[in-house]
Amino acid sequence: MRARFPHPLSERRHSRGRRRGYRAPVTEVVQHPCDPAVQRVREAGGPLDRASYSCQCGFLFRADVSTTVACPHCGTGQAW
Repeated sequence: MRARFPHPLSERRHSRGRRRGYRAPVTEVVQHPCDPAVQRVREAGGPLDRASYSCQCGFLFRADVSTTVACPHCGTGQAW
């Protein structure tokens, strides 16, 4: 047995107060005040991530933090 609706489905869809093309009002984004030191680091491009590495050959060097760092003296890959 089929249920009978009092209105055709096309009329019932819009009965909830929303019409086609309805858009919610845009709310304004509020920026919270930030720590001045943090703001300076962000404006400068962020922190520089460098680390000191010691190779098995005895060479000490500084390089960018990465999963693939090779010794500039002998070329051996460093474990991270």
